[in-house]
Amino acid sequence: MGRFREKMDRDMQIRGYSTSTRDIYLRCVRDFVKYFMVRPDRLNQEDINRYQQYLIEEKKVSVPYFNQAVSAIRFFYITSLGRKWEIRMLPYHRTARSLPEILSRQEVSAIFDATTNIKHRVILMTVYSGGLRVSEVVGLRVSDIDNDRRVIRINKGKGRKDRYVMLSLKLASVLQEYLSRYKPGYWLFPGQKPGTHMVSRSAQKIFRKARTDAGITKNVTIHSLRHSFATHLMEDGANIRVIQSLLGHMSLRSTSVYTHVAGNYLSETQSPMDRTDRP
Repeated sequence: MGRFREKMDRDMQIRGYSTSTRDIYLRCVRDFVKYFMVRPDRLNQEDINRYQQYLIEEKKVSVPYFNQAVSAIRFFYITSLGRKWEIRMLPYHRTARSLPEILSRQEVSAIFDATTNIKHRVILMTVYSGGLRVSEVVGLRVSDIDNDRRVIRINKGKGRKDRYVMLSLKLASVLQEYLSRYKPGYWLFPGQKPGTHMVSRSAQKIFRKARTDAGITKNVTIHSLRHSFATHLMEDGANIRVIQSLLGHMSLRSTSVYTHVAGNYLSETQSPMDRTDRP
């Protein structure tokens, strides 16, 4: 793409897009241009619709990938090339709203118990105890742990917003042991290359091994620890607005999904059948 790529990347940097989002968007537009093998400024909305059809019918991509590609193409043409196109002419794919798989408290404990490496256990405990995203936990700095105030600072989370989450007393104890043993420098969880932090893929691999070793057969990922954190808080009666703030959700609608999976919301809600006269 040459100069088009440079222009798009500069436009995203100016608007504060994260490095990972920029990489994904550039890759999506590169694949789009590669499909036609034509300069992108010579393509039109109908070409984009044809590409969308190709993604669905031939490549059979997932809905998230499809919508990601559409967002990238929209940005490129409307922002970088200044095309005055109607947004509705570049539609997203309608997504089905599925409920997350939730780990019970006993299953969460089993995962921690199955993790013998203290660094790995601290990573998983940190995700669960504060409801962190995997990208947030691997990007933690030692200075983000505030033992005096018993909080963890999440620096530039999703949407490039800072926030604080609670520092669990149990986590603080294990963290102290980890810090004494490993003595990390700047990054709380250093990567293999000097001066870098652990990558998300490594943390996901740690969770998969712990899940297997714990004998858990549910279809869960490391992100399920975040879902479980929110669900368990809701079951304990935490205010949904507090949970929204801890998770860093911009919309309450994202947080409200946990009302559908919290066990006590079902068990403590009486069915109208039980109020009828019939036995």
